[in-house]
Amino acid sequence: MMFVTIVHEFFHFSWFNIPWLPVSIIGTAVAFYVGFKNNQAYDRLWEARKIWGAIINSSRAWGATVKNFVGNQFTDKNYSDTELHAIHQKLMYRHIAWLYTLRNQLLIPTSWEHVSQSKHIANHAKNMMERIGVGLFKDHITEEELKFFLPEDEYERLINYKNTATQIIDQQSQHLAELRASDLIDDFRQMELQKLLYDFYVHQGKCERIKKFPLPRQYAGMSIIFVGIFIFLLPFGMVSAFHDLGEAGAWISIPFSVLVAWIYLVMELVGDYSENPFEGLSNDIPMLSLCRVIEIDLREMLGETDLPPAIQPVNGVLM
Repeated sequence: MMFVTIVHEFFHFSWFNIPWLPVSIIGTAVAFYVGFKNNQAYDRLWEARKIWGAIINSSRAWGATVKNFVGNQFTDKNYSDTELHAIHQKLMYRHIAWLYTLRNQLLIPTSWEHVSQSKHIANHAKNMMERIGVGLFKDHITEEELKFFLPEDEYERLINYKNTATQIIDQQSQHLAELRASDLIDDFRQMELQKLLYDFYVHQGKCERIKKFPLPRQYAGMSIIFVGIFIFLLPFGMVSAFHDLGEAGAWISIPFSVLVAWIYLVMELVGDYSENPFEGLSNDIPMLSLCRVIEIDLREMLGETDLPPAIQPVNGVLM
C-alpha cells in the first residue's frame, strides 16, 4: 500500500488513478459474499451447540428413566438394592462412555479442516490446538474414561469397531432386551428406553452430518480469493480518492487502506475458523466440558459423591 502511494506521488503514473467507484462496487460484492459465508458458518456452529444441548437433556432423561424404570415391579425374583444399583450403574456408565467416544470421533480431522491443509496452515492449526485447543488437555483422556466406564470385555470388543459410538448404543439396546427377558422391565418401559436410545442415534447422526459434510467449497474457498482481489485493488482506489483532499491526502490513504483491508481479512478468517465446530480449536463446541457435566449429573443420580471436577477454562478457552 505504501508502494502504491510512493509511485503515485513521485512518478505520477496516470494509470494508477483508478476511480473509487468500481473498487467500491467490488468491495460491496465481496462484503455480501463474505457475510453470507459467515452466516452459514455461524449456523453450523450454533446448530452443533443445539445438538449438544439436546444430548444433555436426553442424557438426563436416560439417567432418571433407567433409575426409576428398572426394578422389581414385574419380576418374581426379588433383586436386592445392590443388584439393581449395579444394573443402573452399568447402563449409565455405558452411556457416559458413549459421550466421550462420540467426542473423540468428532475430533478426527477431515480433509478440509485446517490441520489437513497446506503446510503453513496445517502447522498454524497444530500450534493453535496446542495453545488454545484440544492440546490443553491430555490426548488420552477419552481412552482413560472408556476403560473406567466400560467393563474390560466390552472395552476390548467395542473399541475395535469402525464406529464405536454406534456400537455402544447397540450394546445398550441388547442390555435392555436382557432386562426385558428377566422381567426387570415390561414391554412399555423397554419401548420408552429404546426411544431414548433412538434419540441418541439422532443426535449422533446430526453431529456426523456437520462433521462429514463441509461448508460448500465454492463459498469456503472462493471468498479468500475475492478478499485478496479487493485488498490488492484497494490502495489504487484509495490513493486516487484521498489525493483530491490536498497535498498530504494521498499519504493519509495508507492507514485507511490498512484498516479496511484488515477488517475484510478478519471477517474472512472469522468465518473460516467458525465453519467446523468439531475441529479441536478454540472456536469449537466445548464437548469435553459438556461430557463432564453429564457425567457428574448421572453419577449423582447414582448417589456417588466422589465426583470429578467440572472442566475449567484454560488460557481463557473452555474445551
